[in-house]
Formats: sequence, C-alpha cells, structure tokens
Amino acid sequence: MTMFNGTVLVAGATGKTGIWIVERLRRHGIRTRLFVRSSPKAIELFGPEIADSLATGSLENAEEIRAALYGTVAVICAVGGNVRDPAAPPPSVIDRDGIIRLATVASQMQIKKFVLVSSMAVTRPDHPLNRYGQVLTMKLESENVVRKLFSDPGYSYTILRPGGLLDGPPMMHALRFDTGDKIITGAIQRSDVAELAVLALFTPQAHNLTFELVQEHEAPQESLSHFFSQITA
Repeated sequence: MTMFNGTVLVAGATGKTGIWIVERLRRHGIRTRLFVRSSPKAIELFGPEIADSLATGSLENAEEIRAALYGTVAVICAVGGNVRDPAAPPPSVIDRDGIIRLATVASQMQIKKFVLVSSMAVTRPDHPLNRYGQVLTMKLESENVVRKLFSDPGYSYTILRPGGLLDGPPMMHALRFDTGDKIITGAIQRSDVAELAVLALFTPQAHNLTFELVQEHEAPQESLSHFFSQITA
C-alpha cells in the first residue's frame, strides 16, 4: 500500500532518469501524470496503457504547464537539457528558465511538494561542465527559486544533487549523502536516484533538504529511506 495519496506530475519522464522515476512511482502504487514533449515516444517507452496519463507540452509554455499540473499534488522534475547537442535549447532555456517556470506555476496552483533532480557541483563555477552553456550555474539558479517558493509552511521541497549517473541494473546500493557540495567525485545508479526522488514525497526527513548523493558499494538495501538520516541526525 502506498504511503502517498494523489497524483504526481513527472517532468522529463522520457529521459533516462525520468523513465526510472515513472517505474518506481508505479512500484509504490502512486498515481502519475507524465509531462512530455512527445506522446508517441512516451507510449513507445511505457506502453499504450500510459496514454491516459500523458500531458503533452513544453516547459517554455506556462499554459501547457498549468494544464499538465491540473489535478496533481506534487511534482518530480528530472528535466535536463542536452548540453552536447548544438541543436538543443541552451541550459538557460531548460535547466534555468524552464524549471523556474514549472516551479512558479506549481506554487501558484498550490502544489505542495516539489522534488528536483539537479546535479553535483552546481556551486562550483569552474567545473568543466560549465563550459557547456554554464549548465551548472543554470541549475543552481533554478534550485534557488525552488527553495524560495516551496519553503513556506505547508509546502516542502527536496533537491537531489547526484554524482555521475550510471545506467546499470537496479540494485539499491549503500549510499553516501552530504550537504554543501562537499562530495566532489562519485557516481550513482539512475534507479537509486529515482527511488530516492519517490521516497522524498512521503519521507519527512527528506523535506526541505538539498544534498549530494553517491553510491559507496554494492550492498542491496531493503529500503533507501534510512540514508536521509545521514544528514538530518
């Protein structure tokens, strides 16, 4: 039985991490709506049964965001621009403005919970990734808005800053959490990031936290929720 009631909007649902988030929401029995640019792609990935849960649109359009959010109670955002594709929108459009627009409309609609998958090293302007359109700086700017909009009483946010994202099979590894960009190297399975994003919806220790996370070693866990205590103890 799920510990969360209501429908969750997944932004970036057809991305590599977003796919795992949808799978983990389903595993927890949580109702989902997928905000996607392409319905055919989503149906190809998740099957025809997902069609009724799709909302098609763009983070560049506030009205499309509003329509996607209608009837939902929380957002998990796993949006990330393709920084190595010169034809893709720049990080300022997606990783900053798009996420800020999503968070702003969600707060205006009194959506109470916002979970954002960001990136390790966003506070390090000299990081090599910032050569690509200042992508980490753009992510930090959107983080700042999420924290501001969802820190009022009755609202909450969780911002996950994973290390390098791996595409291996789901394992639920032993993990390390920390705050303040102290972890500067490491990697983590996308499936573990997705599980933590879902747990953050209904785990009080995860609320109003921004933290880095990497895996330490293969050690299958019954649950990942206890790792939040590393930074809330």
